[in-house]
Amino acid sequence: MTSTPADLLRDYRAAFLRHLARREESALTTGYEIGRGALAGGLSLLDVVRVHHDVLIEVLRDSPPDECPLVADAASDFLLEVLGSYDMAQRGFPRPE
Repeated sequence: MTSTPADLLRDYRAAFLRHLARREESALTTGYEIGRGALAGGLSLLDVVRVHHDVLIEVLRDSPPDECPLVADAASDFLLEVLGSYDMAQRGFPRPE
């Protein structure tokens, strides 16, 4: 389970790099599981977004300029999977009127 920002960074980086290399459903599933673990571990949505940004910047720095749009697109897909658990949890609470 991802319970600290350092755990999240480690797990997120590895899974995102796997997603970039393969673009397979299993890599997105891993992203979803990372999000579930972060939510269960008490990490905030802001923690997750910060880690996403940090990993994306690392990857973009090492990417050839012509690959950056593909990296950004993959990052968006991956982040949506990671945030799925947060979205479901938020929808489970009634909205104030």
